[in-house]
Amino acid sequence: MTSSHELEYTNSWQERQGYAESMQPIIGKLYRSRGIEIAVYGRPLVNASPIEIIKSHKSVAQFEGTKLRLRESFPFLEAISKMDLNSARIDIGKLAYSYLYNDAANGRSVEEFVKDELAEIADLPAKESRDVVLYGFGRIGRLLARLLIEKSGPYADLRLRAIVVRGGKDGDLEKRASLLRRDSIHGPFNGSITVDKERNAIKANGSYIQVIYANSPSEIDYTAYGIDNALIVDNTGIWKDEAGLGQHLECKGAAKVLLTAPAKGNIKNIVYGVNNKDILPEDKIVCAASCTTNAITPTLKALNDKFGIKNGHVETVHSYTNDQNLIDNYHKADRRGRAAALNMVITETGAAKAVSKALPELEGKLTGNAIRVPTPNVSLAILNLNLEKSTSVEELNAFLRDTALHSDLRDQIDYTASTEIVSTDLVGSRYAGVVDSQATIVDDNRIVLYVWYDNEFGYSCQVVRCMRDMAEVAFPSLPH
Repeated sequence: MTSSHELEYTNSWQERQGYAESMQPIIGKLYRSRGIEIAVYGRPLVNASPIEIIKSHKSVAQFEGTKLRLRESFPFLEAISKMDLNSARIDIGKLAYSYLYNDAANGRSVEEFVKDELAEIADLPAKESRDVVLYGFGRIGRLLARLLIEKSGPYADLRLRAIVVRGGKDGDLEKRASLLRRDSIHGPFNGSITVDKERNAIKANGSYIQVIYANSPSEIDYTAYGIDNALIVDNTGIWKDEAGLGQHLECKGAAKVLLTAPAKGNIKNIVYGVNNKDILPEDKIVCAASCTTNAITPTLKALNDKFGIKNGHVETVHSYTNDQNLIDNYHKADRRGRAAALNMVITETGAAKAVSKALPELEGKLTGNAIRVPTPNVSLAILNLNLEKSTSVEELNAFLRDTALHSDLRDQIDYTASTEIVSTDLVGSRYAGVVDSQATIVDDNRIVLYVWYDNEFGYSCQVVRCMRDMAEVAFPSLPH
């Protein structure tokens, strides 16, 4: 016989699942028809399953100490769906919690509250989308494609129009499509992919992506494919200076270039959330820095602003990459020729020095090194820092939790209080870095912080944020 406790739990779960299933079509329609991305405490809900929607609400307790019920957030989603709004990222979790638990209502109805909170994006003209070309289609290129296709539709701010790869043999197109469709780390593509062999194109979830075969930028005329004023995202790592990357700008139809690797020379190195305001409309070539620089710089900025950083060392425990050998073989770099899947490999990283390009106040204060380990994805940065002020574990973690939730770095810094989290749990994280609060060490003014990061997917999300600023289609995140 079913107990009252069991019945209560079952009914509660059925209610949550019902609300999540009702939310799905509203969330999808808001994005497809208006370019509005719905989130709950930073967790994006576009294309989320009912279970993922339920879990996003459950995560609110981690930040607030009180859970948010789906029946509490649903009226806010309904109110948004009835408004005429421009593109934005709207956090219904924060709206609902503020209204219900932080006394923000002030006698207003849900509809009146939502209207006031979202007034800045009401009745505005939509921005024109921008053509994007991915030059190179390796690990980062394919994840960028997934992210862009995920947000495709009539109101998409960035339209993936083409990918450029070296001239291939028979079957190359099918191989490229297959690599996009299946990924050993990130799982299968969420949708449908077909190949148009006659026109050398990949069709994915409504996106028609031209595949251009070329051995150098000089061979390409993008306007021949109907592509104009395009942002070229160079994922090859072949060219890292202004002269090399400038080749892209000589192509008809190309307007700007974004590099997804550390740049050389005077090219701006951008860590989104830290110095993205340095991206100016007239900038033609910009660099999105490295995955590790993106992972650590937001947290370092937050710490420096609050406590001041005297000096420190950054040790990166980094998953192996395609740059290493599968088995022992020649490599021009020290140690990297040894089998990546069998060894921990000490190597150098420029990430600590590169931090100062985005955060000049830390110039000369950090050293860094890296250990490549036998895992295929997700890395860990260990920040061993001497601060200007003394602190405690409780104060430091509380500050980082609030930073992850309420600051301008909330899209870059995530926070976990789990005592069981390991690297595979962070595959697919959309944040630049995730602070592991349970590993935090504090001794007066000396601290050790552990910051996880998906060095593929989290970095790709940072790149897309840079792309929006370069293409001048960035939208606000609300509530502020």
